[in-house]
Amino acid sequence: MQIQICDYIIGADRGALYLVQHQITPDLALGDFDSVTDAERERIRESSRQYTDCDAIDKNYTDTELAFNRALAMKPSQITMFGVTGTRLDHTMANIHLLRKAVDAGIMCRIINDHNIIMLTNSTVTLQTNNYPYVSLLPLSLTVTGITLTGFKYPLDDATLHIGQSLGVSNEWDDVDAATIQVKEGYLLIICSRD
Repeated sequence: MQIQICDYIIGADRGALYLVQHQITPDLALGDFDSVTDAERERIRESSRQYTDCDAIDKNYTDTELAFNRALAMKPSQITMFGVTGTRLDHTMANIHLLRKAVDAGIMCRIINDHNIIMLTNSTVTLQTNNYPYVSLLPLSLTVTGITLTGFKYPLDDATLHIGQSLGVSNEWDDVDAATIQVKEGYLLIICSRD
């Protein structure tokens, strides 16, 4: 994915350092910056259009959620999060759960890494087929009802998924340009994956 000139770029904690190191100027760098050195913190401060730091102990949110909340407050048409999955499963899960805040605010949000695109819906989503050949559907609420899939190898019609089931794992695109996922009630994770 390319960064467009109209995009507003927020770097959270060490993510801001990554941007700066790759000649991308953050519009906003924020966090407690406990994962960078003092010299790196100064480099971030000097290389960002705006810099906001907070106390590492006296805060109620992760740095990613602080950045996410700032993005939500701007009411954009879409939010894309990079670098928010990794070796810390607790942070990865918390960041996936942030998608619900975006859905509730009516804002399209995606998490993208080298192997996955992760989204959440409680209504209808049309996806362009892409080079992620597997599409998995997992409930993020106890139950998701009225799941109807078109454009998939294994379609569903008014199906129900309960949390703890693997029925929705590893579907594939049918021979189409676009596919649709419809949900009547509940929150459904959509994970497009590749090995």
